[in-house]
Amino acid sequence: MQQSPGHPSHDDDWAQTLRAKGLRATAQRMAVLEFLHHHPHTDAEAIFQAVRCSLPTISLQAVHLIVLDLSGKGLIRRISLPDSASARYETRIEDNHHHIQCIRCGRIEDVDCIVGHAPCLEPHDNHGMRIIEASIVFRGVCQSCDAEFEEKDEHL
Repeated sequence: MQQSPGHPSHDDDWAQTLRAKGLRATAQRMAVLEFLHHHPHTDAEAIFQAVRCSLPTISLQAVHLIVLDLSGKGLIRRISLPDSASARYETRIEDNHHHIQCIRCGRIEDVDCIVGHAPCLEPHDNHGMRIIEASIVFRGVCQSCDAEFEEKDEHL
């Protein structure tokens, strides 16, 4: 499992991080942060399904509000992927990285920026804007899906 640079990995640190951003350290927020820390690239529905085991009174709406608050305060990163109706979230925010997604199974992995600082790319014309981020999603087919496809192809 990949650790998020500069981010805590237990409750006391998450509580301190939340308070430093002006948010109360509620059990719900801390559960969402801890889950995302160990399960990056997860959407709100999957977060809800996972944390409601330990917090049975939490609602899907509450999870949506929590990820909105956490991303707004810069504690998590919101990822919008092509062909995906729902945003994904992760706690790896301290660096400038991108993502690669398998178009068959949907698996998402981090891809480090080759330059190392934001933004990794400079547009030809910035239209007078100061660029702070370049968001790139590489799309392909993972080895598992490729092997499965080849197996099916052999049986035809």
